[in-house]
Amino acid sequence: MGCFLASLPIQNDPESLPKPIRYEISSEKYAKKRLAVIVPFRDRFEELLEFVPHMYRFLKKQNIPFDIFVIQQKDNNRFNRASLINVGFLYTRKDYDYIAMHDVDLLPLNDNLKYDYPLNGPIHISSPQTHPKYHYETFIGGILLIKKEHFELVKGMSNNYWGWGLEDDEFYVRLKDAGLSVNRPENIDTGTENTFKHIHDKTYRKRDMRKCFNQREVTRRRDRVTGLHDVAYEVEGTHSVTIDTLPVTVVNVRLICNDSITPWCQCNEPAKPKKAK
Repeated sequence: MGCFLASLPIQNDPESLPKPIRYEISSEKYAKKRLAVIVPFRDRFEELLEFVPHMYRFLKKQNIPFDIFVIQQKDNNRFNRASLINVGFLYTRKDYDYIAMHDVDLLPLNDNLKYDYPLNGPIHISSPQTHPKYHYETFIGGILLIKKEHFELVKGMSNNYWGWGLEDDEFYVRLKDAGLSVNRPENIDTGTENTFKHIHDKTYRKRDMRKCFNQREVTRRRDRVTGLHDVAYEVEGTHSVTIDTLPVTVVNVRLICNDSITPWCQCNEPAKPKKAK
């Protein structure tokens, strides 16, 4: 785990940073459509050890050229999944045609879940019909494929979401406002128990569900201000690492919070216990 903690001189231009050794798969169909698997990350090392070999096996069977980018948040602010995805997109957009916004704790099991290029609109791999936990119709979290042009069209994701939850719901509205329909896998013969393996241990890692200042009010509204164009960050360093000989690029990122706009990036309030039913 030591390689995750090492620091290199800060570099702010993602295109100036070293690029990974690509995992090449020969396929005429996908030769010009490269996938960047973007994994927003913090303190999930044992999950990453399982995620990387699994995804290599899974995507190799589909003959999709891909690379995995672990965008690791290294600051002391609350976790911001959406901003990390924005950073991952900026880092990869020059060399890749589409991204998978991919949770590290959700492993696809059904080979009919295709990670093909989403030509006609975003593809939500972990649909409400098959996700182990979330089943509402507008849910687009977990694993979402989106091509570069569509992510840029909607200006990426909102940067307002520090802590757990709701950033995907806001992104769904962005897609809808842009006239983009979310597609989902068809003819999947598995269900919520056996389409994915969910390796998150909620006892060991509790969700940061605290709501501080006016966070609850602001994050339940459509954000028409922030996004890909104004995500504030510094790249602390990059590392080319291998897990079971499989190459992964780790990008250490320090997110910068404007606490006059989103003071809830720091929250000293303890999580409120759930009321007994």
